[in-house]
Amino acid sequence: MDSFISIDLLFRWLHVLFGITWIGLLYYFNFIQGEYFKEAEPDAKADATKKLAPRALWWFRWGAMFTFLTGVIMLEIIRTAHGWDSYIVVGSLTGTFMFLNVWLIIWPNQKIVCGIVEGDAAAAAPKALLASRTNTLFSTLMLVGMLGSFHGGGQASYLVNQGLSTGLMAVLAIVVLLEANAIFGKIGPMASVKGVIHCSLALTVIGLGLMQYV
Repeated sequence: MDSFISIDLLFRWLHVLFGITWIGLLYYFNFIQGEYFKEAEPDAKADATKKLAPRALWWFRWGAMFTFLTGVIMLEIIRTAHGWDSYIVVGSLTGTFMFLNVWLIIWPNQKIVCGIVEGDAAAAAPKALLASRTNTLFSTLMLVGMLGSFHGGGQASYLVNQGLSTGLMAVLAIVVLLEANAIFGKIGPMASVKGVIHCSLALTVIGLGLMQYV
């Protein structure tokens, strides 16, 4: 039992540490760097794109990778100890989509934008931005899912092996549709920093309400 507790604590600590690195840089890109690039002089923007952004993207993508890997281990630890509730299912799904967005959309397109590989930067930048905004949209709901697991009440506290609640299925459907938009859709109200923050908070309130009471 003592060794199990030690392993659980170790991977929780690592998961949070890597997550802080990843999500901190996600917010940096969306709230700080992107807004700076809108106002920067062309030479300053070009220099930051060539020298600063690739360094930040290195920490960003590997923070995502190790957050995901430690999260997979944490899922198995939680399953063994308690089973999965609605919170952890939603947190895991949004976190997985966010991880996939980093490695399959954001990073491949940012390599083009930063000049690391050849390609159409004008076409790549909007794709990377939409995926990055979607990750910001998901981030607050994901955090509720991670923190709420086995600490919340209502319908969300029921173990999934007892059956998926209507509210959980509704939240999962919303998340899948939003991820489809990240791949095929448009940025919409998430184009501005204020817009993506408001959308993220609204998604969290709706998701929490559905999980708790439906």
